[in-house]
Amino acid sequence: MANLWSGRFEKSMDKLMEELNASIDLDRRYYDVDIKGSIAHVTMLGEQGIVTEEEAAAIREGLEKIRKMIENDEIEFSTRLEDIHMTVETYLIKEIGDVGKKLHTGRSRNDQVALDTRLFMKKELGEIYEEIRTLLNVILKKAEEYKSEIMIGFTHLQHAQPVTIGFHLMAYFQMFKRDLERIEDCLKRIDYNPLGAGALAGTTVNINRHRTTELLGFSNITENAMDSVSDKDFVLEFLSDAAICIMHLSRFSEEFIIWNSQEFGYIDIDDAYCTGSSIMPQKKNPDIAELIRGKTGRVYGNLMTMLTVMKGTPLAYNKDFQEDKAALFDSLDTLRICVKVFAKMLENTEFKTEEISKHLGKGFLAATDIAEHMVKQNVPFREAHEIVGNMVKYCENNNMGLEDIKEENYPEISEKLTANMIPELSARACVDRRVSYGGTAVSDVERQIEAGKKYMA
Repeated sequence: MANLWSGRFEKSMDKLMEELNASIDLDRRYYDVDIKGSIAHVTMLGEQGIVTEEEAAAIREGLEKIRKMIENDEIEFSTRLEDIHMTVETYLIKEIGDVGKKLHTGRSRNDQVALDTRLFMKKELGEIYEEIRTLLNVILKKAEEYKSEIMIGFTHLQHAQPVTIGFHLMAYFQMFKRDLERIEDCLKRIDYNPLGAGALAGTTVNINRHRTTELLGFSNITENAMDSVSDKDFVLEFLSDAAICIMHLSRFSEEFIIWNSQEFGYIDIDDAYCTGSSIMPQKKNPDIAELIRGKTGRVYGNLMTMLTVMKGTPLAYNKDFQEDKAALFDSLDTLRICVKVFAKMLENTEFKTEEISKHLGKGFLAATDIAEHMVKQNVPFREAHEIVGNMVKYCENNNMGLEDIKEENYPEISEKLTANMIPELSARACVDRRVSYGGTAVSDVERQIEAGKKYMA
């Protein structure tokens, strides 16, 4: 079977070249949007009088038949037909005859693949958007469940200040909220119709781009034909968004891995989201979290792949662009399943509050609160910082906690230390003070949860 473009060639394509040139193994996923785009295109051709209404109807009917044939595995995908566009058109001509040859009037595979990619991404990103919303709702539910339960806040993976579990979870809510907004913003730039750009310079055929835009549900048309067929910014933008989102998942996964360890013992992950060992019967491994952490690297790699592909390509279309599919499909698939499974794992994880409370006596968690309390007693902050530092050193030397310091110990710590400089030192008191003092909403987990509910409504 000759290629549809082979009129000016005297030789058939070399078999190795045919294999390298083909993208059908990947872009067969475009079959539905490719047919959808072709139906809109031929409908417009009929309305414009470029083909007759009877011809347009025959082509539409043929395209719907091809869709069913693909879905019923009745079509052979061959490297000789290169891609989904040539496959659909070839089988269309085979099914309905010469009238099928009129389908490609006024368009090129260049604007056709640009269209398919945009239509495909609109659907796929819409699904990822919903998965992120599901994750956000799970975070909100968990944050509300544990909004009052004390947890240790870390910096440099060392005990820093007491917080609540809900407060910690709401930090991730903010991350994934930004991811959701990035996806939403990316969809705005995807939502342009490139049909009519042709190969790179438009067409002399009297097409109606606004009509195909309406039929395909785009918000607007692209403005420059050369840019329309060579633009991969929207792919790069998603790959960047995906890299950032899975980085957030990886950070959360890392905390799950740490919290799940015997040294911490902060959480109990449901058995359905862990694995065992082939040799050590006692093991319960947080493999989901580890897999997400590992898959982050491939999503980063997909972004770098496309940045590298694009950096040396002149206008307009180049075959290099065919490499976008492997990177795009892999990031779409990887991000979707990682977001989805992480949400399920989080939903089925319990925080072991009694175990967490055993760690609260370590790390002098109230130190910052003491210093800030001293500030309220008109002690300059740097002086307060030094006094509390002396208190910590004294405790370390005497194997005691800040709460164990007695008034008779004050002279050994600092001649400036007095009883009114020491506030209530419990973790609960520290957390409550940060909400009540200073009116800083960034410490108020209940306010953040309510704001999150309004955002998700």
